[in-house]
Amino acid sequence: MPTPDAWRTLFRHDLPASIVVFLIAVPLSLGIAAASGAPLLAGLLAAVVGGVVAGLLGGAPLQVSGPAAGLTVIVAGTVADLGWAGTTAVVALAGLVQIGLGAARLGGVALALPPAVVHGMLAGIGVVIALSQAHVVLGGNPQGSAWDSLRDLHRQVAAHHGGALLIGLLTAAILLLWPRFVKLSLLPGALVAVTAATATASLAGLEPARVDLPPDPIGELGLPRWPDAAPAEIALAVVTIALVASVESLLSAVAVDKLHDGERAGLNRELVAQGAANAVSGALGGLPVTGVIVRSSTNVAAGARTRASAVLHGLWIALSVLFLGSLLEQIPLSALAAVLVVMGLRLVSVARIRTYARHRELPTYLITGLGVIFTDLLTGVALGIAAAVLVMLARLARCEITRSSPGPGRWTVVITGTLAFVGAGRVARELAAVPPGGTVALELHLDYLDQGAFETVRDWRDAYERAGGRVRVRDGHDSWFHRATSGRLGAARTWPHRS
Repeated sequence: MPTPDAWRTLFRHDLPASIVVFLIAVPLSLGIAAASGAPLLAGLLAAVVGGVVAGLLGGAPLQVSGPAAGLTVIVAGTVADLGWAGTTAVVALAGLVQIGLGAARLGGVALALPPAVVHGMLAGIGVVIALSQAHVVLGGNPQGSAWDSLRDLHRQVAAHHGGALLIGLLTAAILLLWPRFVKLSLLPGALVAVTAATATASLAGLEPARVDLPPDPIGELGLPRWPDAAPAEIALAVVTIALVASVESLLSAVAVDKLHDGERAGLNRELVAQGAANAVSGALGGLPVTGVIVRSSTNVAAGARTRASAVLHGLWIALSVLFLGSLLEQIPLSALAAVLVVMGLRLVSVARIRTYARHRELPTYLITGLGVIFTDLLTGVALGIAAAVLVMLARLARCEITRSSPGPGRWTVVITGTLAFVGAGRVARELAAVPPGGTVALELHLDYLDQGAFETVRDWRDAYERAGGRVRVRDGHDSWFHRATSGRLGAARTWPHRS
């Protein structure tokens, strides 16, 4: 039985916050469903299930779940290949995979993916969404790939647009300007933009394509059907949706933790909850569900204190579908497309690009994003991970080499950093440039030395001394070279070096 304090928190904080999240979730859910090639009801159904099921079971109390833009490209491709009924079966199976991952306590593993790869993936998805939905803003149909969208965009621009373009531009303008001039979190920009666009279309007598919901929503719930495809193709779709939905949900949960001082997220429990929500959503004919940072951050900003806010927002969406369907059907599709264009472009964060440039991880970010845009999501992520590994190896193998001559016939060579086999060729070239017959002081200030690099330095020293020169090796505090000489390269250092 809730305590008086719990009831007070519910009515003072969670109830108002749930209404704010509900207002922003409705247009986003409709837009994501349209961009995914799914029935519009599927987006609203996923929002209801995400709010209620994930809200009740989740390990991140203030996270709000529902259909997410990050899965739009994947779902659209799955719908094209397997059909809508087959896609819902895939969604349900992906939910079961997520439950298994959470039960195996693998929630933290998803966070091991390099952030540059994750954000590059989201940026690539954002560009694909924006390019696809730009055609709808212009009064056309969404294209299947970024290549198709780019190839046909000039023809779409030159075509007759009717009122769709006006509605789309008005929606985008309000979305971009609203946060700059209005600092009222209780009135989301997406709601204001879609409402204004809908009112303008009605008052101006425009006839753009509008939302079309079934007259009997409960009776129209679609049951999943086993896809007519090869088992490998089905398995790939299931694993892709499960992994991307898991990563996005867990990253969102971690981000939401940074926005409030309340209970911290339990990642394994959150993963099980997201899996349960996807299993239910797919079984009922809905889109896949993830934790969504846009709704979650709105929830926190609106003052939510407990999971009741997420659950209530799902109930409000269910009531709106049952009793306000005729009102929702007044919304122009180009207005929803404009919301997604702006949302997609916002996934390409200039601030994040600057951060990765400062940390020299921009190649990983760009390779992932461009790979997602011009190939597919899995290929883009694989390319990004490969780029991250190469960047890491380049950093591990980085060393600085300087040569100087303090006097005639005397040379000082200083090597600083990490000396591994991948950099041995450069070291060999630098040492070979030392004139023969002199006295060389080789100073090593290393944080790592592997066997390949050690042999390069040792072989040069031996050859230089055979030719009549003298080499004195001075190790830094870790004595890597002297330990290697004594056969102790892999052993812990047990004595300080005395030169």
